[in-house]
Amino acid sequence: MLLTYNGDCIETMRQMPENSVDSIVTDPPYELGFMGKSWDASGIAFNVEVWQEALRVLKPGGHLLAFSGSRTYHRMAVAIEDAGFEIRDQIMWVYGSGFPKSLNIEKAINKIDGVEFTEKPASGVGFMNPQGSGGYNTTIHQLEQIGESSERAKQWQGWGTALKPAHEPIVVARKPLIGTVAENVLTFGTGGLNIEGSRVGSEGGTRHDVKENDKHLFAPGSGNLLNRGYGELVEGLGRWPANFIHDGGDEVVELLDGAARFFYCAKANKRDRNEGLDGFEAKREHDGRQEGKPGGSNPRNRTNDAKVNHHPTVKPTDLMRYLCRLVTLPGGLVLDPFMGSGSTGKACVYEGFSFIGIDQSAEYVEIANARIQFAKDHLGESE
Repeated sequence: MLLTYNGDCIETMRQMPENSVDSIVTDPPYELGFMGKSWDASGIAFNVEVWQEALRVLKPGGHLLAFSGSRTYHRMAVAIEDAGFEIRDQIMWVYGSGFPKSLNIEKAINKIDGVEFTEKPASGVGFMNPQGSGGYNTTIHQLEQIGESSERAKQWQGWGTALKPAHEPIVVARKPLIGTVAENVLTFGTGGLNIEGSRVGSEGGTRHDVKENDKHLFAPGSGNLLNRGYGELVEGLGRWPANFIHDGGDEVVELLDGAARFFYCAKANKRDRNEGLDGFEAKREHDGRQEGKPGGSNPRNRTNDAKVNHHPTVKPTDLMRYLCRLVTLPGGLVLDPFMGSGSTGKACVYEGFSFIGIDQSAEYVEIANARIQFAKDHLGESE
């Protein structure tokens, strides 16, 4: 079953029977007003009613995985908890490709003090736009300083207002169990995490990082870790899945000693975004900003960056496959109430899950349907 709906997620979920889906894997709006989009500033992700309906349709013990932004995660997590979910964990998706959007405070003070600037095309971080804000955004031209900094501006050299974005948090929540975990799993098929199906790597991996002197703890009959379900030392099974995911980029790998210990998945590439969209019109996601007007030359908004799948926050299919597999019994039903361009649905096809997706944008639903159909047509070619 692969179903998509164009409509309000609350109203659509109300039409669904209770205890009917095995997991919810979704990428709600981060409520940041991203690129001026009204749907990213509606407050829907903080609406307890959304998560109450999600709780109702989810089977007891079923897991909810929901992305958010670093600045707004807390409000979404609290709404999810207030709806009745148990917050079980937080997964961090870490990447090295984010751009800082920071005001250069020294230059902002210089503008107040009448220091001379010249306009130049926007080209990256470190300039200030004519409105006095700065960073990697907002106008067709930014201001490059010509004159010497004022004395009071010099005191703020090297100061800014934002860090480089490098992660997105994912809440891991669970609907309360009925009875014990074992009883809930036997009754509903939900309540656990698919550890074996989500192990990381295989070459040289083991079930456990056990020092030579500790191997006796795993000996049969020891009454210790082996008998508590930790398993024995077995080569090649991969490592226990962690609450940390990275994109495999050089910046992340250089920072981490043993980055291969963690699951990694880069941001969605052009092929992944556009598979199945032959014949669709390429568009710039500019929210009305045109060349020659404010925002028209934002590097995220260039004419030559027109995209067929122009949804601005496409998640990579491989990442969604991993997340769906982690929390869904084989053959189970995954719900995505904020479907966007359909990455979760595409992932479900490849993983053999049923899928229900909801989105308020008819345009994105059309894109999602085409991407999901592509996955169905090319099943078996995804590995």
